[in-house]
Parts: sequence; structure tokens; C-alpha cells
Amino acid sequence: MSRLVASERPVSVAEIVADVRQRGDAAVAHWSRVLDQTSADAPERARPYGDVPTAAIAAAAEAVARWHRAQRPADLELEVSPGVVLERRWVPLRRVGIYVPSGLVSSLIMTAVPAREAGVDEIVVCTPPRGAAAVAAAAALLGITEVWAIGGAQAIAAMAYGTASIRAVDKIIGPGGGAVNTAKLLVSQDVAIDLPAGPSEVVVVADEGFDERIVRQELDAQMEHGPDSRAHVIWVRDDLDAALAELEEFAPEHVALLGPRAESLATRIRSAGAVFVGPFAPVPAGDYATGGNHVLPTGRWARVTGGLGLESFLKPVTIQRVSQEGLARLAPTIEALADLEGMPHHKATARR
Repeated sequence: MSRLVASERPVSVAEIVADVRQRGDAAVAHWSRVLDQTSADAPERARPYGDVPTAAIAAAAEAVARWHRAQRPADLELEVSPGVVLERRWVPLRRVGIYVPSGLVSSLIMTAVPAREAGVDEIVVCTPPRGAAAVAAAAALLGITEVWAIGGAQAIAAMAYGTASIRAVDKIIGPGGGAVNTAKLLVSQDVAIDLPAGPSEVVVVADEGFDERIVRQELDAQMEHGPDSRAHVIWVRDDLDAALAELEEFAPEHVALLGPRAESLATRIRSAGAVFVGPFAPVPAGDYATGGNHVLPTGRWARVTGGLGLESFLKPVTIQRVSQEGLARLAPTIEALADLEGMPHHKATARR
């Protein structure tokens, strides 16, 4: 269990989450004072302040909106048999909590814009006090008004369980450091989360002899996220299948393919959060500007899940319509399976 060094004593993330769940605003304010050196006695809204690159924020938000808008899944209606009609409708979540790491306006764009495009009713943002002014200023440009200057595990717990000031959310989205990730996993017993967010990762797959300056750029850019970031190079020689197998074993957050042989692997890759093809597709282009989402699986989670998309803010609801004639046709199946499973009351519903 992650432990944080507070001014009083080492404290676990679990203790902070439990304290916020029990004491609400008072606990949020306490842990913000201890861990973030704030002075308030209650959670505070983040106030927009300072200059932010409005044109760049608008351009990034439009690209993200355009790409995620196109991802909307179609509602479906099908008469699966005479008198039996099934319908699957996609509906937006009601209230989503977004965690934005300190000052990372790009993460706000990647999370809030898809939520808005999905039609989420309410969006609440929590971000550490340091850097909160810039995040709040960007949020205002995006039409997001509920932004709290709260970071760390206390922010995750407040969004998960609610306090007098902050209403609980239906799902928590967004990347964060070790304490945030641990807190998200803890509260996931009670509220949905997007996915665990570990240290940033990149695997560069490059043809032998490819320009090492560009390879180095990709590695250096990824390591800029922090000392625990992971960066690896696979040099492609004669055996393309071996390079692909090595890459699949990593199942990384980001893959950069450099050189014709490496680039030929693009459509064969199954375990990666996002794949960047060619020397003019640096990973930071996806972090900021292409419109693709940069909230991606880490820690080999790319084996089983992808990155954030519009569907992360939607849920399917199935509607089933059965006529009298339809039920008559279904009755033998209902009765046989109910008998097999020892469910007499289930069986009884087949005849009305």
C-alpha cells in the first residue's frame, strides 16, 4: 500500500481515503494542508489566473472533439425472432469526476472534451493547488465551471464518496501519480474508474541504422514525465516476427514505429495503447494536438484494454419487447432451462 510522508508521520493512501469518507470536507482540507501546504479550512474552488495559450487550447480541443464525436456507437434495434425485439441504446453518464495532474492542461482537454461530447450532464474537476489556476483558466475556455484546487488521494476520495461541498460522481477519469492511482483502485469497489494509471511508457521500434537522433527524441520526451517513466528501443533486424513478439511482451502505453520495416508492423500490433507511425508522428503530437486521446493503459494493461474514448463516458441500456406470440415461442426454452437450473418461479413466467 502506498505511503505518503506527511509532516506528522508516514500515512497510507488507504488512511486518507477512509478519513475523507468519514469526515468529508474537514478531512479534505486537513490532508491538503498537510500534503500540499494549503491554509484553508474547507475545500476551495480553483480560480482562473494567468495567461494560457487560448488558441492552442482551442485547436487541441477541436481536434479531440472531432475525433471523439466520430466514435459514437450506433443504437441498435433488431427483431431477433418473430415478436421479440431487442434494442440497445447508448446513454451518457450523469456525473463524471476528472482528475487533472498539476498544471497538465492537455489532460484536462483529453478528458473533459470527450465527456462533453458524450453528453455527460455534470463534469467536476479536481487538480492539485499548484497549477490549479492554469487548469481552471483552461476549464473556463471549455465551459467547465466546477474545478476544485484539491490533489492527491483526498481528491479521489472526495469525488468517490462526496462531501458537503463536492457531490459524489458516477465515474472517476484521468491520470495521476502513485497516490492517485492507489486511491482510484481503492475506491473502485464503490465507484467506476477508467483504468489504472502507472508510470508513462514508450517502446520505440526502429529499423537498424535509423536516425538515432529521432530515436533519442522519443525516449527523452517520454522520460520527461518523471524518473519512473519507462523507455525502450527494439531494433528491427532480419526477423520482423521476433521484433513484434518482443513488443507484444511489453504491451506498452505508446509505440513509435520508425523506418519502413518497423512501420510495416502497424496493423499487426495488438497490445499497445497508441501507435505512432513514421518519423513525422512523434508521440507528443498525440499528447497535445492530433485529437487522439493520451489517457492510455500502462503496466501491460494494453493487453486487454485501450485508451480513453467516447464510450468511456457512455453506457449501453438494453430494451427488450416481447409480444404475446413472441413469449409463446420462447416458452419451451424458458421452461427447459428453468427446470435445468431449479428455478420454478422463472418457469412460471413463461405462461401468462
